[in-house]
Amino acid sequence: MHRRAMPLSDPKRKSARAALRRTIALFGALTIAASAVPAPALAQAKDRLAPVRDTEIEELMRDYTVPLLKAAGVNPGAVDIVLINDMSFNAFVSNGQRIFINLGAIVESKVPNQLIGVLAHETGHIAGGHLSNLRQRIDQAQTRAVIAMLAGIAAVAGGVAAGASGNAMSGAATAAATMPGSVVQRDMLAYIRAQEQAADQAGVSYLAKTGQSAQGMLDTFKGFADKSMFSARFVDPYAVTHPMPVERIALLERIAKESPYLAVKDPPALLQRHQMVQAKIYAFVKDAGFIARKYPASDTSLPARYARAVSAYRFGNIEDSQRQIDALIATDPSNPYFYELKGQALLETGHPKQAIAPLRQAASMKPRAGLIRMMLGEAMVASGDNSLLDAAMTELRQATAYEKEAAKAYRFLAVGYGRKGQNAEADLASAQSYFYAGDTKTAKSLAARAKSQLASGSPSWLRADDIVNYRSPKLK
Repeated sequence: MHRRAMPLSDPKRKSARAALRRTIALFGALTIAASAVPAPALAQAKDRLAPVRDTEIEELMRDYTVPLLKAAGVNPGAVDIVLINDMSFNAFVSNGQRIFINLGAIVESKVPNQLIGVLAHETGHIAGGHLSNLRQRIDQAQTRAVIAMLAGIAAVAGGVAAGASGNAMSGAATAAATMPGSVVQRDMLAYIRAQEQAADQAGVSYLAKTGQSAQGMLDTFKGFADKSMFSARFVDPYAVTHPMPVERIALLERIAKESPYLAVKDPPALLQRHQMVQAKIYAFVKDAGFIARKYPASDTSLPARYARAVSAYRFGNIEDSQRQIDALIATDPSNPYFYELKGQALLETGHPKQAIAPLRQAASMKPRAGLIRMMLGEAMVASGDNSLLDAAMTELRQATAYEKEAAKAYRFLAVGYGRKGQNAEADLASAQSYFYAGDTKTAKSLAARAKSQLASGSPSWLRADDIVNYRSPKLK
């Protein structure tokens, strides 16, 4: 698993994260009501909004989501899955094009169906165009009323997230309701609550269309309701964004029980994939002591062995980790992610040449996995063996075909071109690396230098010209 930035259409990652924060602040109503579940202290990162990348986890999330999107009549290819380095249980949509999933939502879902239920709810928001409709409604309201509404939402949501007392919650809600424009605010909040109920109903219908149970959605939302029930008793039901727990659960129970698939269970193979991904997340975000307690040596299950193997390379020694990973491969030689882990462990502990073979095996099993091919190209370049340069650059170019904005791939391409004496191409690759990393000033300088050395009108010249003439879009 890699804490690398998710490729974004706007290369200014700081601006993208700021936009993400604004999305959460302004449109938190379009998330599952999970703010009452605190994030474990050990999982806190410097930037809890940092996207993370991992082929195995992303593949599983797409396998969960694609059938739901198809059932909703939404083109799966138009929707991105973004993993967020936050161990609280949450998921939300943005602009109808991205589903953000906290790592916590994955590890806290006991079975796939619970997370699939959440994703069905978020698909309901996408299919219903709720974010777009909400923006239009906000645009129609007066500025002062919108500010008052957002302040009220922040006060109530912040109180729930912080575990505020009932009296404090009541005070926040009362303050929100008495702000200027409270009539417009209440109308907006009622509109948002209606969207949440619509997303619940739509999600249940998508689960039925795909032959899946709504029990997971019901269990998850019941858990949230249990955690928030005490505070909810002191909150004005007309000054909160989500339907009150009792009403929401009652509606979900009624429509869930109407489905002929309520008793359907997750297939054992899917459950194991879910548990493997959970083990992987824990092993990459938790310390060695946590892994030893959660996955003791007495636990010989494949997920437990996976977690211990990851932890061994992160906190132990490379020899021990390689023995454990080799044992995983011997148990299931058809799993490409075991080979990926073997290569990643070797590469990140200073053994790039030894990392090539397992990464090549992983790439052959997952040829469209840009992240794996990028790691393979990186290992080849880092090996210092110039005889591998051509193969390395082929892998890196293939990686950028699938991960078009992967700054690291372009950085190693620049190294490769430099070793081959192709300085103009090296400058262009460096420019692309800085561009996708968000440093447009340096990118423009390098692109201008590359452009002066490249044949006018050639594909490389045009790419350099695009960077030189790039203008950052103004964020609304």
